[in-house]
Amino acid sequence: MIELVFAPDDVARVRFAFSPLWELVRSVRVLKDPSGYALHLPWAHAVHASARGLDLGPLWELVPPAGYIPDFLTPPPETPFPDFHAELDAVRATPPEVVAGELRWIDPSWGRTEAWNDLAAEPERTVERVTALLDDYWAVALEPFWERIRDLLDGELLRRARALAAQGAEGLFADLHPTVAWATDTLRVDRARGLRYRSELAGRGLLLVPSVFVWPHVSVMMPPYQPVLSYPPYGVATIWEAAPAAPPDALAALIGRRRAELLLALGTPASTTDLARRMGVTPGAVSQHLGVLRACGLVAGHRLGRRVLYTRTGSGDALVNG
Repeated sequence: MIELVFAPDDVARVRFAFSPLWELVRSVRVLKDPSGYALHLPWAHAVHASARGLDLGPLWELVPPAGYIPDFLTPPPETPFPDFHAELDAVRATPPEVVAGELRWIDPSWGRTEAWNDLAAEPERTVERVTALLDDYWAVALEPFWERIRDLLDGELLRRARALAAQGAEGLFADLHPTVAWATDTLRVDRARGLRYRSELAGRGLLLVPSVFVWPHVSVMMPPYQPVLSYPPYGVATIWEAAPAAPPDALAALIGRRRAELLLALGTPASTTDLARRMGVTPGAVSQHLGVLRACGLVAGHRLGRRVLYTRTGSGDALVNG
């Protein structure tokens, strides 16, 4: 059990962010053994062939099948929407002594091979090798899928920010994850292997980082780093769907099958581009249907930088669920 104790001002310092680098590093574990992550099998099948030309050996050594991943590989995001290459620069700047120290925290029960010994013996060279490999791995493993991942994560930040504003910490953490529970001033994270840790946030606040590839677990980062809780976003089960579910006949008859499909797909926020991809139509056609649904008060658009995410309104939810 991990317990994070909030001081009165720590709730005000809860922040949200997502991280391309966190997704990339977590995906290494999934690609290495897809059988343990059935949800991500479509992604693993798509990436396996294109990643075949990369020597992923160093990443296999640094990202074990379970448990601790060296924190220097996943520095806490400093902005809500970090840039992958800026994050990679932060990894590249890690002091060699930090790298060496964190490598020793990897559970030795996973096996310390000769390759692992080489990585631990030359931490400065290890950082150079790993950052170059992560850059190459990004191009084949995540960059082609980043738009749909980003849409889901953007929607999650929007959803949690609303919950925090409407219901405070209790609403924010209520359905974050089955292993996470909020009581009075303490956030409890149930962990396997009998781990017990209690820490006061002491004004540092908590950074919440939704992650597609952390599914089905949660991950906690503790001092000396910024305290972070990473968890699967709402709607992650739909991330690799090729098409939206078929709408009920009654709903299709009422507003038209294509608009009913769109309304059903917006159970999680999505952009016009993502909806067009999932439905196999042009973005222009999606925009036209969204305009009608928006005029009827069934969907709403939320601008995030230069992008717009669409969500169902309360009326849209009532129509779908009715």
